[in-house]
Amino acid sequence: MTVSAFCSVSLEPPLVLICIEKNASAYEALTSAPGFVVNILAASQEQVARRFAIVDIDRFEGVGYSRSQNGFAILDDVLGVIECATFATHDAGDHTIIVGQVEAARAQTGTPLLYYRGGYAQLER
Repeated sequence: MTVSAFCSVSLEPPLVLICIEKNASAYEALTSAPGFVVNILAASQEQVARRFAIVDIDRFEGVGYSRSQNGFAILDDVLGVIECATFATHDAGDHTIIVGQVEAARAQTGTPLLYYRGGYAQLER
C-alpha cells in the first residue's frame, strides 16, 4: 500500500513508524504481520505510488519486485528499502500506528518521490 505518514522514531534502537487507516484493504495483513518493508520510491515512480494506493486490485500486477530475506516485497528500482520487525502497535483514532525496528536498510542516490499537501511534489534548491 502507499502510506503518507512515515517517520523515524528513535536512533537507539532504530525505530520508524507508519500510520495505517483502519479501513485500508491491507490493514489486517499489516497489523498481523511480524514485520514490513518500506520502499522509498524515486521521483520517476509516481505511477507505482498511485497504483499501490488503489483499493481492490492486484497491486503487484505488472510491477517488478523481489522478496526480502523475511519474505517481504521489495519493489524494483526504488531509492531505498527499510526492512523492519514489528516493535509495537498503537491505536490512534481511525488509524493504527505501527512502529517497526529497523533490521536492514539500503539506499541509492537519486531524487525521491514526495507527497505534500495532497499531491506529488519536487524539492528545489
